[in-house]
Amino acid sequence: MFIKEYGHSDGKAVMLLHGGGLSWWSYERAAMLLAEGGFHVLLPVLDGHAGSGCEFTAMEKTAERLIAYIDKRFGGHISVIGGLSLGAQVAVEMMVQKKDICDHAIIESALVIPMKAANTLIPLSVGLSFPLVKKEWFARLQFHSLRLPPELFEDYYRDTCLIKKADMVSFLRANTSYQIKESLKDSEAKVLIMVGGRETPKMIRSSEMLHAVLKGSSLVIFDGWNHGEASIGHPERFAETVKDFVGK
Repeated sequence: MFIKEYGHSDGKAVMLLHGGGLSWWSYERAAMLLAEGGFHVLLPVLDGHAGSGCEFTAMEKTAERLIAYIDKRFGGHISVIGGLSLGAQVAVEMMVQKKDICDHAIIESALVIPMKAANTLIPLSVGLSFPLVKKEWFARLQFHSLRLPPELFEDYYRDTCLIKKADMVSFLRANTSYQIKESLKDSEAKVLIMVGGRETPKMIRSSEMLHAVLKGSSLVIFDGWNHGEASIGHPERFAETVKDFVGK
């Protein structure tokens, strides 16, 4: 497991989990700002992504590995776990598996309504597009569709070229089939749920469902924002939101 770290080890530990097909670098600017604010920020590379050192097998297995890391290094509990998209789903699964894993959770754009048709077509669609992944022109089209900041392209292109086809199929299928589990309601974390107002109706509905299950949670819908825009597109505001939420 590879984990990029920022800040002093004495600060409150914040673990941020990147979206599918991205990596630790998507959170780098926010991590630097949080580190300047006194936090100890950990940015793991999720299973199946470039540099992770292991294949992606299941959402549950990825969560287990991260919990084991927290158990070993932090005595089983940290201040904050946050995530975007696939990373947000992993964060939710960590809360399912260990109700006291963190004091605060920040869940951004976690899909919890299965997309059955899309899930079925993933092996075919990845199979057709995968030969093009290493073509820079194709990577730029994909990158543009994600609405990521231009300065992240080189990182995106490098790491996308290193993701194996089987891993891509696995984490995309896990992403489109994840559902809320009953024991999530037992989580002891104080939870902030974020979603962009321009995201798909299913993503917004997923956020509302999480809000309903996690009693006492807060839901913020950012009008006019797209998928991932809160943490990646507006890292300064995201960092301030974390600080205010945690009470730093």
